[in-house]
Amino acid sequence: MVWDGHEPGIYKSWEECKKQTHGFGEAKFKSFATMEEAREAFCSPYWDYVGKNAKTATPKPTAEQIAKVGLPNPESIAVDAACSGNPGPMEYRGVYTKNGSEIFKMGPYPDGSNNIGEFLALVHALALMKQKGSDLPIYTDSMTALAWLRTGKSKTKIEKTDKNAVLFDLLTRAEKWLAENKYTNKVLKWETEVWGEIPADFGRK
Repeated sequence: MVWDGHEPGIYKSWEECKKQTHGFGEAKFKSFATMEEAREAFCSPYWDYVGKNAKTATPKPTAEQIAKVGLPNPESIAVDAACSGNPGPMEYRGVYTKNGSEIFKMGPYPDGSNNIGEFLALVHALALMKQKGSDLPIYTDSMTALAWLRTGKSKTKIEKTDKNAVLFDLLTRAEKWLAENKYTNKVLKWETEVWGEIPADFGRK
């Protein structure tokens, strides 16, 4: 299967995989014994499966866990952010939960934070879905972003500087959009402890 390539996806032969990775800088791909394993890996970060830090796949949820939190809806959008430091360079993105295909990616922006990125990613996804007339639910693993979304205001403790002025402009625009628009999409908490890392995770933990 191919995480990063010309067309990310699950392929049944090396020849098909090669077409998607040949000539693609920093292509990320790996073979799996079963289709089930490949599907599970495709919704997880590449680094969970490759390299010296590779770890085993997240165990399947137990019946008890499923009864408590259910299973994620694959027909949805998952968002996440990554930031190196606090503040530090920050980027965020949204992916299609079912296959991990990237829908949008923004940044990196200097002197940001994970909380800022998670909040902007949520609003970006909501605005995009409204533009497309889609009611797909949206998942985030950030309780802070959910709280900010409920109030329609960010409560970042990051100080505004000349370097991160563009981020504060984006926050203002996001708050303005929330104040002026209604949305029907469900915004849901991604249950990381049961389902593993959110499909939009950047894999840098």
